[in-house]
Amino acid sequence: MLKPQTSATRELVRLDGLWRFALDSADVPEPWAAPLDTPLEAPVPASYNDLFTDPRIREHVGWAWYQRSVRVPRGWAGDRVIVRVDAATHEGVVYVDDVKVAEHVGGYLPFEADITEHVTPGAEFRLTIGVDNELTMETIPPGTIEVAADGRRVQRYFHDFYNYAGLARSVWLASRPAVHVDDVTVVTELEGTTGIVRVDTVVSADAAVRATLRDASGTVVGTADGASATIRVADATLWQPGAAYLYQLTLEALVDGEVVDEYALPVGIRTIEVRGAEFLINGEPFYFTGFGKHEDTAVRGKGHDDAYLVHDFQLMDWIGANSFRTAHYPYAEEVMEFADRHGIVVIDETPAVGLNLGLIGGITGAPKLATWSPGTIGDAAQAAHAQVLRELVARDKNHPSVVMWSITNEPASNEEGAREYFEPLVQLTRELDPSRPVTFVNVMMAPAGTDLVADLFDVICLNRYYGWYVNTGDLAAAEAGLETELRAWESLYGKPLIMTEYGADTMPGVHSVWDQPWSEEYQTAVLDMFHRVHDRVPALVGEQVWNFADFQTSAGIFRVDGNKKGVFTRDRKPKAAAHALRTRWTAMRDRAS
Repeated sequence: MLKPQTSATRELVRLDGLWRFALDSADVPEPWAAPLDTPLEAPVPASYNDLFTDPRIREHVGWAWYQRSVRVPRGWAGDRVIVRVDAATHEGVVYVDDVKVAEHVGGYLPFEADITEHVTPGAEFRLTIGVDNELTMETIPPGTIEVAADGRRVQRYFHDFYNYAGLARSVWLASRPAVHVDDVTVVTELEGTTGIVRVDTVVSADAAVRATLRDASGTVVGTADGASATIRVADATLWQPGAAYLYQLTLEALVDGEVVDEYALPVGIRTIEVRGAEFLINGEPFYFTGFGKHEDTAVRGKGHDDAYLVHDFQLMDWIGANSFRTAHYPYAEEVMEFADRHGIVVIDETPAVGLNLGLIGGITGAPKLATWSPGTIGDAAQAAHAQVLRELVARDKNHPSVVMWSITNEPASNEEGAREYFEPLVQLTRELDPSRPVTFVNVMMAPAGTDLVADLFDVICLNRYYGWYVNTGDLAAAEAGLETELRAWESLYGKPLIMTEYGADTMPGVHSVWDQPWSEEYQTAVLDMFHRVHDRVPALVGEQVWNFADFQTSAGIFRVDGNKKGVFTRDRKPKAAAHALRTRWTAMRDRAS
């Protein structure tokens, strides 16, 4: 799905700001049918959970409603009028006045509706968006809903971050011509120093297509005609990690020789390859340094914020990071575009987290359930997972920063049924995008020799907590155990390994001269221990610390005001580990340059 934009033939209105807000109520069975009778207003984009002091809103399970008036620009007569929702967690429905125009399941990817027949240029309409935060065994991510003795509905879920809900990303009103560029897929290759840009364009109706590629100065470097076109760029400047270079591709739809639509797309010319145990970008071995991150800030929850976007990337540059994983869901498109422009490498992950019921049982002491079964994670969840993959690839396939698809985080890959669940999803991902490697993130409870799916993937990502959840406080034993396991993965598969999570919970200001868990010194010592092992295992091609910053989780004694494994606090203050990482990673960056 192409992101709406302003061009010579298109216009765009951002509908962010304060909207009327209300929880679903049996007293108002059709909240879209009239102006919401509510004193509450909620900002878009933002999660709604932390905005208000009423615990009923924070703990609400079910539908919530946003509403505002929107005026269609009078100059849009003759164009199609589109409403686009960048994300509605986890299910969304859109009404124009009292007409339902769109519904979508999946909380982190966009959806849109053509509302041309329901609005009039120059006139206002009432826009109502409902958001449902419920998770079940048929959703991605999964969850269950319990009914308490007092009748309250309580959401339980299996992932270790707070189930923020609402309109966390922007809502747009867009115009586009009746005949328009509907989709485009760009794949780049190299022949010596010549860049090959292959462009496949889909138009909404019968029209000719013209593609023009310009360099960063605006000079035309190639043109081609046709829906399937190839542009050759002599002496191409490559998109490189840490040194982004973007060309601009302009696509024009023509009817009888007249341009009826124009759509522009940044293009980074680069190649990706897995060769043996190496991960290559532009034919050169690449070593990932960086983090698993979260879209998480105080008050906003998962609401996108450009100020935090800029500051987080500044901190990643300061610390020497060259990459991150979108743990554990697709991030806002603005994040991906920023990574494109600034040369940050991205492992793009689906929201398939929590597909491991045994892990939750092990943490809580509850009876362990089989993960892969008709009554737990079954055919319906697999179908939802496949749809997420289709939508993720459709949204992010043209970002040069995205170098790999991660289809799941910490599944029960050692349980019977895992292979039957994942094999068709891996095949689907490769069919959707043959140009990128496919990975998954392996959980510590499924080590080499017990995991049933790792051979299906191009790269094996590992989350390991030696020195924290095991060998707590005993870093000598942790170091031996970690190296033994990594050597086993290296020997068994001969594929690139990336440590996508490692670290220790740390309270800022807690200090100790001993290996004392929760102290800042211990967090640094754990990371140092991992790094010694990383440097001894050739197949290890990357390290991404868990986590970039502290983040909110569900309530309970297992987490105290959230997960504290960040090397930055939730408000982005560095812990001691951040300075230690900066020393290591900036030295590695300097050597690479």
